[in-house]
Amino acid sequence: MKLNIAIQGIKGSNHHQVARDYFGDDVNLLECMSFDFLVEQLLKGKADKGIMAIENSIAGSIIPNYALVYHNNLHIIGEYYLNIHHNLMVSKGQSIDQITEVRSHPMALLQCKDYFKSYPHIKLVEDVDTAETAKQIQEQSLKHVAAIAPMVAAELYDLEIIAPEIQTIKDNSTRFIIVKTTNKELPKEEINKASIRFVTDHKRGSLAAVLNVMSDCNLNLTKIQSLPIIETPWKYAFFVDIKFEEYSSFSKAKSLLEIMSEDFKVLGEYKNGRV
Repeated sequence: MKLNIAIQGIKGSNHHQVARDYFGDDVNLLECMSFDFLVEQLLKGKADKGIMAIENSIAGSIIPNYALVYHNNLHIIGEYYLNIHHNLMVSKGQSIDQITEVRSHPMALLQCKDYFKSYPHIKLVEDVDTAETAKQIQEQSLKHVAAIAPMVAAELYDLEIIAPEIQTIKDNSTRFIIVKTTNKELPKEEINKASIRFVTDHKRGSLAAVLNVMSDCNLNLTKIQSLPIIETPWKYAFFVDIKFEEYSSFSKAKSLLEIMSEDFKVLGEYKNGRV
């Protein structure tokens, strides 16, 4: 029986590329135009697993997604790092001089802004998804309009790439998390990374004490992100990613952190996706 995988965006998007790389082609894709709708599909049981972008090497964290994972009691069961390639694509036969408008996700436009300095006649227009415009170009036979999208979108919607790799910074990657409503899928010996959330009190050195415990337990902190707790002004929750060689090291740290911090929660235990 095929897995139902929820992705943000449509086929041809970066989320679709991750689904292909991580799960293969033998899955049913559920296209979701927002992360909130993606979570809803998981909670309703319409999707078995979901793919969510969580941070970009240039733009930083997608902060609302941390809150979505926590508040909806989702579990991170895997991660995937995708190198982002922005390609300019059009209906076949069109040239760059004929293009008057380029549409894409705001982040894609921002990351390719320098390229268009040489083409002042082109208007940059924000759209909801990198692949959405590519699909519109095909379905509506749009002329004079180009899309910035992954190569897979050109393949799916039969478009021509007139300028590949137009992103300003070539080393650009996004980390995606694989989420579901139930906990870890791997045996402990294969788990070497975890995501946790906790709250510290206002005493001086509280956060430092927690970080020291992680260090003493041989945990390597790879990410820390603070989010305000809306119900309690000026109080913050910390979302932390940690790597370790032995699960027992993490298990020891968990028992200590549960005592030292407030609202401690493990968001996921999985295998490090960055080799």
